Amino acid sequence: MKNYKVCVYAITKNEEKFVKRWVDSMKEADKIIVLDTGSTDNTVSLLKELGVEVHEQIFNPWRFDEARNASLALVPPDYDICVCTDLDEVFERGWKEKVIAAWNDDVTRLRYNYNWSFDEYGKPATSFLINKIHKNGYYKWTHPVHEVLTPLKEENEVMAKGIVVNHYPDQTKSRGSYLPLLELSVKEDPLDDRNMHYLGREYMYYHRWDDAIKTLKKHLTLEKATWKDERAASMRFIARSYKAKMEIEEAKEWYKKAIKEAPYLREGYIELAYIYYENKDYLKAYDYLRKALEIKNKSDSYINEEFAWNSFVYDLVSICSFNLGYYEESVEYVKKALEKDSNNLRLQLNLEYMEKFIN
Repeated sequence: MKNYKVCVYAITKNEEKFVKRWVDSMKEADKIIVLDTGSTDNTVSLLKELGVEVHEQIFNPWRFDEARNASLALVPPDYDICVCTDLDEVFERGWKEKVIAAWNDDVTRLRYNYNWSFDEYGKPATSFLINKIHKNGYYKWTHPVHEVLTPLKEENEVMAKGIVVNHYPDQTKSRGSYLPLLELSVKEDPLDDRNMHYLGREYMYYHRWDDAIKTLKKHLTLEKATWKDERAASMRFIARSYKAKMEIEEAKEWYKKAIKEAPYLREGYIELAYIYYENKDYLKAYDYLRKALEIKNKSDSYINEEFAWNSFVYDLVSICSFNLGYYEESVEYVKKALEKDSNNLRLQLNLEYMEKFIN
């Protein structure tokens, strides 16, 4: 097996709380390089104390792609494999060995597992595949925010078995810069489907419902917007926005479009079911929830959402079952909800009530 040289590179600002954990995770690499973009805490000094090569550069105006490219440029040319991470990310042990095992001279990028969030029990909640391990000299970063690696040459991406990155974000950090950067990104490349979707989603997060609807509908018209998972997500976000505007019938129609677009995803069925549940139409809610539960395989893209795979769906269908008189089913479903969320007092009380009612 060829002895490939691996370099981790990252950007950071005011992340002293993550430094020790991150370096401990990354130290399997042959080299670690960090570009600090203006820390005022002890981030730089802590990194240097732990043997990390640190550079400093201020970017004004701020763009993630320019900072990423500047950090990538610091990787020496004699290193074969570049590993981009953030300081709030942690590799599970043995990652470098698995990178080398998956690599050969023809590979340009690896795809691997990313646990973006965790539930209260420490189990992965939202997980998908990412691909930020790449060949040196073959990529550049593009877009001011939600930046992506763009190939400069023909690429060959392969799946790497066993590599897992866990994300433990700083929940106190502001996302305030994301919206103007997304607007800039769409202005720079109005035909980019990915960032049009992200911009519409961001408007939804800000409760700018009309802007969200307009932008997400535009996303659906773009020639490159062909990925059904993301198209279905845009449709669901349009539905959420209509629902927030109290245009319920329009919301239902868009949820139905999302289901038709990607019938293999649970999310559309569950969100539509919840509208019927709120209006006490338990039979329709029950039917859509049952269809959701027929889907056994969770997608490996970032589109999958926690509510579709945790206790929520079982909790909801158990309540609908009970209200429809399907008492035995209601007990079975609430038990499944408790398997996902064993400490939930409300679920425990629901189970107790349902079992007493039946007896």
